[in-house]
Parts: sequence; C-alpha cells; structure tokens
Amino acid sequence: MILLPQRKLKISFLDLVVALALLAALTWFVYLTLVKLDYNWNWHLLWQYILRFDPERGRWTPNLLLKGMFTTIRLSLWSMILATLIGLIMGILGSSRKMFKKIISTAYVEICRNLPPLVMVFIFYFFIGDQVLPLLEIEKAVSELPPQVQTFLSLVAAGPDRFAAFTSAVITLAIIEGAYIAEIIRSGISSIAGGQWEAAHSIGMNKWQTLRLVILPQAVRQILPPLAGQFISTIKDSAIVAVISIQELTFQGMELMASTYMTFEIWITITAMYFILTMACSAAVSRLELRLNRHLQV
Repeated sequence: MILLPQRKLKISFLDLVVALALLAALTWFVYLTLVKLDYNWNWHLLWQYILRFDPERGRWTPNLLLKGMFTTIRLSLWSMILATLIGLIMGILGSSRKMFKKIISTAYVEICRNLPPLVMVFIFYFFIGDQVLPLLEIEKAVSELPPQVQTFLSLVAAGPDRFAAFTSAVITLAIIEGAYIAEIIRSGISSIAGGQWEAAHSIGMNKWQTLRLVILPQAVRQILPPLAGQFISTIKDSAIVAVISIQELTFQGMELMASTYMTFEIWITITAMYFILTMACSAAVSRLELRLNRHLQV
C-alpha cells in the first residue's frame, strides 16, 4: 500500500484577518437579531411542530417539520435514483460517435439546462399529474393494495391519497437533475484514454462489454465527486415542488409560518435541517472517496 505524504496546514496572516472579519460580521448579525430587531421570539413553541406526544400510542411521534424533512429525504432519494438512470443513458448516448444519439442527448441536456426549473415543475406537473397519471389510475391501484403494502408505500414514498402527486414530483425532479448527471457521466467517460477502448477491443470485447467492464469502472473516480454534489443539489432543489403542494420541508414551513407567524424561528430551523441533510451527504461521500482511494492505492 502506497501512502501519500500529508501536507501540513498553514495559517497565514490573511487567513487570520478573514477569520476575524467573519467573526465580527457574525457578532454584528447576532446583535442586530437579538437586540435591535423588534421581534418576539418564541423558540419554546417551535418544538411542538418538530415532535409531538401521541397519547394513544404513548410515545413521541414526528410532527409537521420532521414529517416534511422525511418527505424531502424520500423525494430526493427517488429523484436521484431515477435521475441517475436517465443521466446514465443520456451520458452514454452523448459520448457516442453516432450523430443521432448525440443529437438526442444534446437536445435533452440543453432544453433542461436552459429552462427555469420552476417553469419545468409547472409544465411537467400539469402534464404528468393531470393528464398521464390519471389515465394510469395510479391512485386507484394504490388504494386497492393490501393495508400492509399501503403502509410500506407511505414509509418509502407517499400515502395513497398523495401518491400520484409524489410520483409526478419525483419524475419532474429526475428529469431536471438528469440533464446535469448526463453531462457528468459523459465527461467521465470522455476522460478515459482512447487506448482503453482499443485494448478492450483487441481482446475480443464488444462495445457494451468494454463500456460496462472497462470504461465505467475507471470513470467512477471522476464521476463520484460531482455526482455527490448533484445529489446535494437535488436535496436543495426539492424545495421547488412546494409550489405544487408536495408536503416536503419547505411546504410545511410555509404552512406553519402562515398560521403561527413564527417567521424567523421556522425558517432558521428549516435552514438547519437542510444543512444537516447536505452535510451528512457530504461526509458520507467523503468517506466513500477515501475508501476508493485506499483501494486503488493498494
């Protein structure tokens, strides 16, 4: 195993100046918020919207904000899985030498990347949610499932009454994020030297075998960091679907703010929740990258 030398962290005078400036700005912001701002803080009332005690079950259960956070997690996971599949297909098409395949990939990427996400949410929601999904009768099919299956679907996705809206939101986010993932995968494939293709062909591999067994495994190292960043972006972008009444974290925050007028407490808490989600993803990906690097150095 080859160990790379670790570089020592050096702190310069400019670093100290910047740190002191940031600390002064933070202190000034806290002073304005707590002293100068004419606002009645009610942090003690906020916790009941995160957790509530259920007397029937005799235990604490998630309330609106925590339920919204769980919905955001489910929405982001399913959207990222579907977006990765779409991006993988479009990325492979984009790296092809055939003009027709490149046109399909380029058209998809350029349309999705050059339209405002909010506009795409409305377009896909009113088309998929109001036109396609009713024809498939998804809500009816889900409502006819056994109670145990409905409970499972509620845990991993959404309940029968909101399953169609949740599905359309997942598809919409996946289409938006898939365009960026397609470019990530295309650039990862393009980064592999052409000699790898030639070497694989010389031992009798066809194009699909070469891509699956030789090119993609090598491209993972280049793809993983930006792909992790895209997953974090998906978590943040999931807030867009609040406009179509998906009960994720941002939607729950807007509903609570309208009914309680606890503007600052609610949005500071929601900010902290999003930060916890994104930092947890960043830490997990950093550990995965470290393990991959150790594996490749052996």
